[in-house]
Amino acid sequence: VQLVESGGGLVQPGGSLRLSCAASGITFSRYIMSWYRQAPGKERELVASISSVGDSTNYADSVKGRFTISRDNAKNTVYLQMNSLKPEDTAVYCCQALWRTLNYWGQGTQVTVSS
Repeated sequence: VQLVESGGGLVQPGGSLRLSCAASGITFSRYIMSWYRQAPGKERELVASISSVGDSTNYADSVKGRFTISRDNAKNTVYLQMNSLKPEDTAVYCCQALWRTLNYWGQGTQVTVSS
């Protein structure tokens, strides 16, 4: 099983990034997919989740209205569109695949918001 994130980088405040997480080795369409983030010295935080068929989403209050999670089950990929980025969004962003007792994580991608 592999979850591979991409799309992170350095962006100025107010900018946008689109993260991708490509999954392999799992029946992707069964899994709830989530994005988490962890900033230095802080606990890991759930950013957004999407149901297996993409008909339900949840967001942390801190990102509501700015971030959008989506998925393409034909491509085994989940996305996180991040707009109006703030310095406090700086963190390592990881994707998670969850189905019943099966729980997989990617390695993460760094997002840095700074001028």
